[in-house]
Amino acid sequence: MAEFIRKGTSGQKYIIFALAKRLQISHITRHVGEKLINCKIISDMKHPMTFLTTVLTLSIAVSASAQQPSQSWNPDRGTEYVNPVLNADYSDPDVCRVGDDFYMTSSSFACFPGLQILHSTDLVNWEIIGAALTDYPGPHWDDSRAWETTGQNLDAPAGCPPGAKEWRTVPQHGNGVWAPAIRYHDGEFYIYCGDPDRGIFMVKTSDPRGRWSDPVWVVKAKGYIDPCPLWDEDGKAYLSHGCAGSRAGLKSVLFVAPMSADGTRLLGPSRIVYDGHETQPTIEGTKFYKRNGLYYIFSPTGGVPTGWQVVLRSESPFGPFEERVVMAQGTSETNGPHQGAWIETAAGEDWFMHFQDKDAYGRVVHLQPMSWSEDGWPVIGVDRDGDGVGEPVMRYRKPALASSGVFQPAESDEFTSTSLGLQWQWHGVPSPYWHYMDTRAREEGTNGIGALRLYTVDQTEGWRNLADSPNLLLQKTPADRFAVTAKVRFIPNPQLSARGETCGLVLMGQDYAALKLVDTPEGIVLQYVECFNALKGSSEAVLAEVPMDSQSLPTPYSNVYMSTTVPPVAPLAYKATDAYLRLKVEPRKREGNVPEMTATFWYSIDGRKWKQLHGDEKTFTASPGKWIGAKFGFFSNRLAPKNDSGWMQVDWVKVTE
Repeated sequence: MAEFIRKGTSGQKYIIFALAKRLQISHITRHVGEKLINCKIISDMKHPMTFLTTVLTLSIAVSASAQQPSQSWNPDRGTEYVNPVLNADYSDPDVCRVGDDFYMTSSSFACFPGLQILHSTDLVNWEIIGAALTDYPGPHWDDSRAWETTGQNLDAPAGCPPGAKEWRTVPQHGNGVWAPAIRYHDGEFYIYCGDPDRGIFMVKTSDPRGRWSDPVWVVKAKGYIDPCPLWDEDGKAYLSHGCAGSRAGLKSVLFVAPMSADGTRLLGPSRIVYDGHETQPTIEGTKFYKRNGLYYIFSPTGGVPTGWQVVLRSESPFGPFEERVVMAQGTSETNGPHQGAWIETAAGEDWFMHFQDKDAYGRVVHLQPMSWSEDGWPVIGVDRDGDGVGEPVMRYRKPALASSGVFQPAESDEFTSTSLGLQWQWHGVPSPYWHYMDTRAREEGTNGIGALRLYTVDQTEGWRNLADSPNLLLQKTPADRFAVTAKVRFIPNPQLSARGETCGLVLMGQDYAALKLVDTPEGIVLQYVECFNALKGSSEAVLAEVPMDSQSLPTPYSNVYMSTTVPPVAPLAYKATDAYLRLKVEPRKREGNVPEMTATFWYSIDGRKWKQLHGDEKTFTASPGKWIGAKFGFFSNRLAPKNDSGWMQVDWVKVTE
């Protein structure tokens, strides 16, 4: 029993402790999966075995749903933590607290499900619990509304922004969901986001682990981004935001507008309340707060990889605002420390979560201590020289908070669920035609206890490379150094024989490299390919190729039911190619504090003997995507039209150091 308690999850420990006390407890409240379970137990209960069965069932549920420590990165060091607490691309993070729980969201741009929701009780260990945005642009985005501003169409095509058809067929790199703000108000969670081509929208829910509302278009305005709501004590509401120079033809200014109490619309036009051109260039990313009767706007400035954190203060939500720099890189190794969330714990501690831009590794998340000076200004990080400006810390004591365990967002996957793991995102708005969760895979003789089936998707006319594929299934890179190993099976459509159906493992950015299984006239081959400037339409280069063996699948049992009273139609003769694919990522030092991401690609026939397809000396230098870090995952495509597809089966994915 003692050994089981030591190794068990926090939920199991709680339940076992209850049993050890012979049920002498009055109340248990635990989160299990997506449901809040309240079990009232009395010491003289009449059916202890019924309760025991229930408790054991709950224990199994807790165990199944629990997150696990990452094998590639762990910021929890006992009584201390190290930064980044999330060594993955959660760009523009924002956090709200509800009781003892903290909820985070971040920019998702054109990746879906969008607005991933993370949960923590200690600000160090985080798990993904859901996503707020499953469709785009959404059913309530009425194009007949008048524009508050149409901007100057600098970086985007003139005319209307991409509609639902474009979002479902062509990846909208860098568009869509920019910096969000999450708030809890009057019993509901709200997230406000800016779409630089449409304006500001809002989604809400009473359960952050469940379904969120369809997007509500708060204001239709090209160029409005980085919004944050503020509900005042007098019942009035306000919305702060910035603007995208690429759409508005203006930047380095911040706005505030009056907003309806229900948060669904603006009650008047936005107006500029602060101009940072002279002292705070490229100020953006607003977070709106009120403290001791004063209004504060926390904003990043100085540029994403190079900037600093500034705070504005005023007696009115519309200014005039004073300004102060409250955190900068200083002598630390953390470049551009800015844009994030002020967090006040129930015990009164102050913390700040922000990102650091690490190029291909994305915008990783740091946790900083925060304090307030006697004159009412925050200091973020540690003020080493006493000038009132903090510097980021890399190691610090953990917040004085109860922890629910040591874990990080999910990475590896055995595909045992009927739903995709929450760590996965598509490169566009997903179609129900793209994948199937095969939870009977063991019965069909594969190696796993479940499998992911990715059907080859017919690509749009004019397809150039994988940057044009919305059906890429990818996840964030989890550390500076890691390896991804996957067991895959390729089963092309015999009716498309030798017409280029393909699938594989990719490291995707504005440049990419991939291992591709391809159906060619010579049979199935495994290729190593690279593509540079993919978003500009460059072609892939095949740098190495090796033939692969295939085996015929057994004749299906249902074949005996085929009619023989008409000329019989032979069933499709499927063939399968099995392979193990591996991606290894390592940092390579270069000038500055951010390393390059380098990658090598490996394959194996038996899962034991591995070989680099592209030669022992060849490495690929990764690049970020459009406003996102490089991501790894799978693709399954066809370029020849047909009314059916082949598929790629992924038995499992393991992410290790």
